[in-house]
Formats: sequence, C-alpha cells, structure tokens
Amino acid sequence: MHAFDKSRSIAVLISASCPRIRSLGSFSASARDTLKGRKTAVEGDRNQLFNRRCALRIKLGLAVFMCIFVLSAGLANAQQKGQYIPGQQGLNSGALPDPGFTYANLTLNYSADTLKNGNGNSVPLAGSYDIWAVENIFFYVPKFKLLGAKLAFMVAAPTLANGSLTLGSLRFPNIALNAGGEGLADTWVQPVTLGWSLKRADVYVGYAFMAPTGRYSAGASDNVGSGYWGNHLITGSTFYITKNKGTTANLFTDWEFHGSKTTGAGTSATPGQAFTMEWGLGQVLPLKKDFSWLLQLGVIGYDQWQVSNNGGLASPNIPASALPYYSVHAIGFQTNFILPVKALNFFFKFEDEYRAFARPEGRTIAFGGSYTLRIPKAQAPPSGPEAPATP
Repeated sequence: MHAFDKSRSIAVLISASCPRIRSLGSFSASARDTLKGRKTAVEGDRNQLFNRRCALRIKLGLAVFMCIFVLSAGLANAQQKGQYIPGQQGLNSGALPDPGFTYANLTLNYSADTLKNGNGNSVPLAGSYDIWAVENIFFYVPKFKLLGAKLAFMVAAPTLANGSLTLGSLRFPNIALNAGGEGLADTWVQPVTLGWSLKRADVYVGYAFMAPTGRYSAGASDNVGSGYWGNHLITGSTFYITKNKGTTANLFTDWEFHGSKTTGAGTSATPGQAFTMEWGLGQVLPLKKDFSWLLQLGVIGYDQWQVSNNGGLASPNIPASALPYYSVHAIGFQTNFILPVKALNFFFKFEDEYRAFARPEGRTIAFGGSYTLRIPKAQAPPSGPEAPATP
C-alpha cells in the first residue's frame, strides 16, 4: 500500500475544507439584541453546513486514502509492506529438513487497528486491518549433496487468503469505508537452496520468487494477489551455543526486489526493494529422558525495511517515488513441540509490533505443524536435545 504521509495529507484536507467559524464581529448592545434571533438562525445554518462539509470532505479523504493505501495492492500482500510477510521463521531458521519429502502447514494471522505515517505517528483514523492466510508448504530434499551442501526444493501453494479493512473517522464514527477479499494468493517457489551442517552451526542460502497468481485488478477492492513478480535472496542460520545443541541463536534474512504492477489506466509502478530480518534465541527442554519428546521455547522478533525508492506512478498524478519508505519492528515468543523419531513438529508464534513507519502497526500470530517422510527411514532418537528443522 503505497501511501502519502497520511496524517499530514488528511489533516491538510480537513483543515482546508472545514475552517473555524469566525465571530460575526462587534456590535452595539442594542444591535446584538435586535439581531440575536437572526444571528442564532444563521449560526445554526452555518453549523449544519460546516458539519455536512466536514463529513463530506472526511469521507472523500478516506476514499482517497484508501485508494492509495489499500486498493492499489492485494490484501494478502498489501503495499507499504514487503511482499514477504514476516513472522514465519523464528527458531531453527538455519536447519533444513532431513532428506525426504516434508509437508508443513502454516496458518498466519496479521491484525492491526493502528496506522502510522512516515514519521511513525498514529494517523487519526479508526479502523481495522486483518489478514488470514493458510499456507501449504512442500519440501523435497534429495539424499545426494552438491558442493558439500544439502540441496532443497520448496514451493508454498496453494495459499488461501482472506483479508479485510475498515477505515473510519474519529470525529464522524458513522462514516466508514470497507474493502475485503478472499481466494488463492500468490505462489512462493524456492527452486534452489544449499545448506551446510557445521560443527556448531547450520546455514543455508537460497533463491525464491513470488509468482502473481492471486487475483489482482488495479483499483479493485477485493484483491488477493500483489499484482507483480518478486525475487527473493534468502539466508538462514542457526548457531548452537551449547555443545549438546540445545541452546540456539537464529537469523533469517530476505532481500526482495520486484517487477512492475499496473496501478491504473496506462500507469504502472515498481515497488521499492525490501529487506527482512527474523531472529530468535531458543532453548530445548526434554520432556522424556530418552529425548523422544522435546519442548522448545524462545524469544523471537522481526524487522522489515523498504530500502530503495518506488518507481513509476502510484496513480496518474502521483509519482511512486514521492511515497514514504515503510518499516516495521516486532518482538514476541515461540513454542515448539517436537517428536524427533516420528519427524513431527508443532509450533506457535506470537509477535507484537512496537514500531512502524508508513504502514499498519499490529501483531502476527502463526501456528501449524510439519511432517517429514524420511529417506532413509528414521533412526534412533538423538542423544541430546538437538531440535530438528521447523517452519
């Protein structure tokens, strides 16, 4: 959602259209008494006109704001956010699945009731922004290695998404604008990932692209897709702080750059590049002495920044480069329940955003599980509390 400095734009729009009613001036006592009834009637008419004009201008302002902020992008990958939605990594971010086929299901909810302008201040609007996405993720890791590295292929499809947005004025709560959509979202394809297992670390590098398979039409209020191709250079790392690999420090990065998207009749825009970092500190606790049941707890967080200018036109009269850079920062926790022998993992993540610029500020919840059909068949459980890969 490319947007202006929202609080300034709407404040200027409202203040220019709804000036304070000035005093009628000084009159003599007798003149004021004579004109008192007439003045009251005039002021009543002016107050009614004032309120109608304010309501109309606020509604128009919300419409313009929503068109720029929301409708120019898909709800599942809304502009003024990166194409990659943070909150999906966290603990064990450098560990790839064991050789075989892995299926993971991740349900993600992002909700916000606060909009921030380019200075990080709240925009004086009431409303809510809510996304639900259900990702079906498939990994294949062959037994052979390339350059001494584990090779992995991954695709996330189909992804079912449902999004809604409501914007209203604090002064006129009966005025509200709404948008929403549901359906199949864009498709994430990760054709190559190379991972190395070192003595005290697991690391990988990879390339992925986002295909704009979700429904998108410039100016529509029910978009689900982003409307443009995205390229993603990703890394993951897990450093084992203790020898038994039970305590970990984790880091995931994603540098994304984008193709162009249609923003209107004869106009297009190229969203600026974005950099995302997800991190986590975790500890594995054995629930059984044979380490067949493991509980992993940790502190996680994410940071995302726009790092280059937008290109093209956000609308026929608005250059995309004039729109403010966005960023967001969050912290939270993650819990994993792991059954190493059965190759089953279940997870829950919660991250609350504490700072945002030129985008919504809210919270992310993710939960789900994964299962690996190993090649070869699973061996005996590990002798220590090492945690296997989790989404």
